[in-house]
Amino acid sequence: MTPRLATACTAPLLLVFALLQGAAQAQTVGLAGMLGNKALLIVDGGPPKTVAPGETHQGVKVVSTAGDQAVVELGGKRHALRIGEAPMSVGAGGGPGTQAGQGTRIVLTAGSGGHFMTQGQINGKMAQFLVDTGASAVSMSLADAERMGIDYKSGRPVQLTTANGPIIGWQTSLASVRVGDVEVFNVPAVVAAREMPFILLGNSFLTRFQMNRTNEEMVLTRRF
Repeated sequence: MTPRLATACTAPLLLVFALLQGAAQAQTVGLAGMLGNKALLIVDGGPPKTVAPGETHQGVKVVSTAGDQAVVELGGKRHALRIGEAPMSVGAGGGPGTQAGQGTRIVLTAGSGGHFMTQGQINGKMAQFLVDTGASAVSMSLADAERMGIDYKSGRPVQLTTANGPIIGWQTSLASVRVGDVEVFNVPAVVAAREMPFILLGNSFLTRFQMNRTNEEMVLTRRF
C-alpha cells in the first residue's frame, strides 16, 4: 500500500493542549532555544516561553544560562537543560519506581481549527507533532530526519501520494516515539522529500492506542 501524507500542513504550529498521566502528572521541561541570555522553555508541552535568569514560569525557575544550556530549579532541585535534548520529566506520579515512558494514557485538547498538536520525542530528540489519522505512518521531512539523526537512506525508497502529486520518500523505522510519559518502540515511519512545518503523528503510532474523542478532547489509551 502506498503511504499517504495528510494535507493539514497549513495548521498553526502552536496550539493549546494538555498531557495528563492518570490522577497525578509529571512535569516536563524542555529547552527549545536561547534569546540572548533568556531561555526559551517548553513546560508541559505548552507554547515556548522566554524566561530570564531569576524569573519563574509555571513553577520552573531559570537559575542561569550559558551557550546552549540553562540551569533550572524545579521542586527544590536544580537540573541542567541543553537545546535539542529530550524534555526532562520531573515528579512522575507513579512514585520512585516509575520508569519514564511507561505511561498508558495521553489526553490532548484541540486548538483553534480543531487540530491536535503535541510536543514529543523521536529517538530521544524533540519533535513537534500534529495528530493525523489520515497519514498511514509517522511522517516527517528530510530536514527533521537529518536533525534527529535518522538513517532514512538505509530504508526502502517509495513514491508518496500527496494532494500536490507524487513525491519521493523512504520507509524506515523509528526506535522510539514518545508523547508525555507514553513511549512506543519500533514505529514505522516515512521520510518525505518535501518541507513540512511539523511531524505527522500517523497511524503507525495511533493504532497502538484506543482512541476516544469527546468534543474538544482526545484520549489515547495504550493497547496491550
